[in-house]
Amino acid sequence: MARVVYGVWDGIVQDNRGKRLFEMAEAPDLKGLDTFNEGNPIQAFFGDRGFFVFDRRVSLIDALWRYMARAAEESCGKCTPCRMGTALIRDALEALRKGEAGEERWAEIEALGEQLRASALCGLGRNSASALMAALTHFRDVLLAERGPLPEQHGMTYTTAPCIEACPSKVNVPRYIDYIKDGEPTHSLGVILQKYPMAATCGRVCVRFCEMACRRNLVDEAVGIKTLKRFIADHQRSRSTMFTRDVIAAAQPSDLRVAVVGAGPAGVSCAYHLLLKGYPVDVLEALDEAGGMAATGIPAYRLPKDVLKSETDIIQALGGRFLYGRRLGRDFTVSDLFAEGYKAAFLAVGCAQGSRLGVEDEDPSLPGYLSGIDFLLMVHDHVAGTRPTRLSGEVVVVGGGNVAMDCVRSALRMGASAVHLVYRRTREDMPADREEIKAAEEEGVIFHYLTNPARIVARDGRLAGVVLVDMRQTEPDGRGRRGVQPVAGSERVFECSTLIAAIGQQVDRGTIGPEDGIAMDKWGCIAVDPTTLATSRGGVFAGGDCASGPSTLIHAMANGLKAARSIDDYLNFGRVRFFPRSRMRQILNENKMLAADCVEVPTMHEYRVHHPELDPEVRKQMFEEVEQTITAAEAYREANRCLRCYRVYSVITEQPIPAGCA
Repeated sequence: MARVVYGVWDGIVQDNRGKRLFEMAEAPDLKGLDTFNEGNPIQAFFGDRGFFVFDRRVSLIDALWRYMARAAEESCGKCTPCRMGTALIRDALEALRKGEAGEERWAEIEALGEQLRASALCGLGRNSASALMAALTHFRDVLLAERGPLPEQHGMTYTTAPCIEACPSKVNVPRYIDYIKDGEPTHSLGVILQKYPMAATCGRVCVRFCEMACRRNLVDEAVGIKTLKRFIADHQRSRSTMFTRDVIAAAQPSDLRVAVVGAGPAGVSCAYHLLLKGYPVDVLEALDEAGGMAATGIPAYRLPKDVLKSETDIIQALGGRFLYGRRLGRDFTVSDLFAEGYKAAFLAVGCAQGSRLGVEDEDPSLPGYLSGIDFLLMVHDHVAGTRPTRLSGEVVVVGGGNVAMDCVRSALRMGASAVHLVYRRTREDMPADREEIKAAEEEGVIFHYLTNPARIVARDGRLAGVVLVDMRQTEPDGRGRRGVQPVAGSERVFECSTLIAAIGQQVDRGTIGPEDGIAMDKWGCIAVDPTTLATSRGGVFAGGDCASGPSTLIHAMANGLKAARSIDDYLNFGRVRFFPRSRMRQILNENKMLAADCVEVPTMHEYRVHHPELDPEVRKQMFEEVEQTITAAEAYREANRCLRCYRVYSVITEQPIPAGCA
């Protein structure tokens, strides 16, 4: 565990310079700050809230110079204090580090730091000199005692923002917003395509972890990050393959074939990144189209199928192949893939089997009873015209997630006379996207909170209703979460023609067999190393829902990128390399380094731009897309709401940090 020799964090000063190492108390609140990579101790850490020095040998001047050099590099140049101030401080520190300046430069540096803190227009500028000013205030004697020329230290600097760290794919959100403000939509799309190929899809159905972390929430509303992503993707859709063709032209061709099993978001993302690295890739898919649950599980009113197809087609544009109608466990095994000459495989088979309610008299074969997955597949076939279907009577959907929201809204469009959503907890407890809940309410879905099914009612060989029971909340547990329990005597029969169980999904048990040599976890998912996504079988990696359980599209695409990097390392080095940027993210996350309790920059209230939408009474009768793309003027206005909350973090290590992937 780390021992702080001296430092300042959030204004709290620690000074143990007069103590020997064994006399210093370990810092229990600092997790993982003892070593960066194996055998490489962390000597110091610097950030926007201060710094810690763990080794007396650290050159404070050199460490601060490295930090300010990165801040100057990240300055957008929109305001003079940041554009000039960071560069002038950097140059002054460099002169001191080289022994080319005397103590008189510290007064200049201090004045520049104060000016930065008081007048820069964004969080990056205002916080870039925080560690420097803390050192000048509390440890000026250390700085004055150092004499140049000083040896350059080992370490790395890392620039991020709350929205970047919240995004599973770590998309550089402020950067693509900057390009919108600069009138460079092509460059903006390029920032997104560095992480995944499905920008227009994500711009429609992403659950917006980035917006939840947006510091603009502390002023008025989060920046419409998803809205801006869709704007860029829709206006640049024809150019998306231009980037990838340019990149793949420079990739080194390889004869090491890779099999990707599953053409959902995780599989498509993995194939995309492998193709960009020059690998021949085949994507084996059980269905006759790409997209996985994005194709069959997300209704067309949220995600038009032509939009999704235009983005999955990029795999073929890059030279990859889709091999449709090939299901793992039915048509081939994992061993068959290696026998066919593939050198590595990525399993992205998803969770295509619905979960049961677990109530009395439940029979999945009963006419009128459907899982959420099966119902959405029926909706997909209806919209595609391959299996027209109409609902009649009243429909009950059980669940509280986004799949349940898709089911209730689709059931209305399929002709149901009334649609009821049954959820055992409160509205506030529902995991579904708030916007999806609101849209369902506007379209006339009837919500029954604190209600749960207890028994299925059948009549004349088909579903006739469901016995519902009221639930009541229990007292909060140790974590503050309130459970629910049935209310005795509240059972009643609710008649309906269709019951849809949208309470979860699981991996199809017939997909992975003992002969595959792939270990499963206690939840029935493929067991993987969380860092590399490697399975128990060499050369086989897995990701997406089949490894994590039902999750989000953005998580799946992030897994695809991670798997592609791991496969690339495995095929080139026989192992997965250390990722320095991933290690920095781990440190920031474990220690909650990104402050989220204040906004330093004075900001005028300006509420976000929202998508134009079809009228609820009109849209609930059809499957045309509900939300429309914003205009260029609206996109520019929304982009200007971004506070550009970049933060710089720096670590000093005893040994050089090995090069690796980001």
